[in-house]
Amino acid sequence: MAPLGPELPWSSRARIRFARARTDRPALPNRPSQGVILFWSSVAASAVAVVGCAYLLMAAILLRGVARHRSGICPAAAPSVTILKPLYGDEPGLFDNLRSFCIQDYRGDVQIVFGVQTPDDAAIATVERLRRVLPGRDLDLVIDTKTHGLNRKVSSLVNMAPRIRHDIVVVADSDIRVDPSHLSRVIAALEEPGISAVTCLYYGVAITGIWARLGAVFINAQFLPSVVFGVALGLARPCFGSTLALRREALAAIGGFKSFADCLADDYAMGQALRTHAGKIAIPPFAVAHVCTQGSFGELWRQQLRWARTIRSIDPIGYTGSVLGHPLPWALLAALLGAGSTALVPAIALAVVTIACRGAVLREVERAYVLSSQPYWLVPACDLLSFAIFVVSFLRWDVSWRGRRFRMVAGAWTADRGTQS
Repeated sequence: MAPLGPELPWSSRARIRFARARTDRPALPNRPSQGVILFWSSVAASAVAVVGCAYLLMAAILLRGVARHRSGICPAAAPSVTILKPLYGDEPGLFDNLRSFCIQDYRGDVQIVFGVQTPDDAAIATVERLRRVLPGRDLDLVIDTKTHGLNRKVSSLVNMAPRIRHDIVVVADSDIRVDPSHLSRVIAALEEPGISAVTCLYYGVAITGIWARLGAVFINAQFLPSVVFGVALGLARPCFGSTLALRREALAAIGGFKSFADCLADDYAMGQALRTHAGKIAIPPFAVAHVCTQGSFGELWRQQLRWARTIRSIDPIGYTGSVLGHPLPWALLAALLGAGSTALVPAIALAVVTIACRGAVLREVERAYVLSSQPYWLVPACDLLSFAIFVVSFLRWDVSWRGRRFRMVAGAWTADRGTQS
């Protein structure tokens, strides 16, 4: 039989059969469009923000409990106390900070030892002024250039230790200001059975400009609530330089101050050692004032970044998990991803809710610790800057503190001994 038409070449026939085979296959599902991906990404970011809001509301509830349990207990006895105050420079508000420890309403003897590491330290003039204004107080000054490790604050404590005359020792940073009943309440907590030491929470008080006010909001709206939350749920066991009161035998049990001369987070390290070798550390339901004096954005940034990286080095898992405590940036990210979709309006509303939740926490801090009216208008800026610091804290392992650079090397902080304070 003759062909019905011209015969196609073999390659053409093969292409036709291949094309028919492709059309006979079942259709593959379509890939999600970019809009769908952005929508669900917005939903995920919103979910994180909701978790953050829940955390803030829980912190607010816990802070309300603190307000109900503020302690006014005085100690049954009034043992003699030595207060150690390592100093560095004449920082703003230093005279009033130190004076608040010198005018304690306490029945027992109080010795206060101030320490500096150079004979030209500007803080010496402040101590001499205190001696003139308060001539009846037991005030000692130690000027000693010996360095015992990388941490100069601890080096000062080592140099001051031989001057301790009493069995109870209280260490407090120079930027802390207290009310006249502070020492009585701390000693009352130390007298409780099974307590080896007492440390105190702190709130922020600004005495200079806008950057100091922002620094105080960092403490009051973020740091302090997170500590209250962590302690209440058993997630945190802190120890602060704001106040650490202990007995001399407990200090000896952990090897004295010199054991911590190379620790950047010396307060935390001492707390861990005390819990291991001496006993429980009490955190009473009152707080002291941390005086914020940051004079520039750079100073605020460096301080917050140092705190963030130090906390990250202490508790990397917990610090990473604290990403949930930044709901406002997550809500704004949800709004950005949801632009042009139905997720936009809920995300914007959620951002407003996150600000309200943070404001509620700040209000409870204000009530719990009887603070003056807080600058609520700084809350959004604080939240965004805090999240930026959180992200940047993962980029490097170095911090600046008192004119020195510290770096994390092989799991330990080391300092460039060539930098000057």
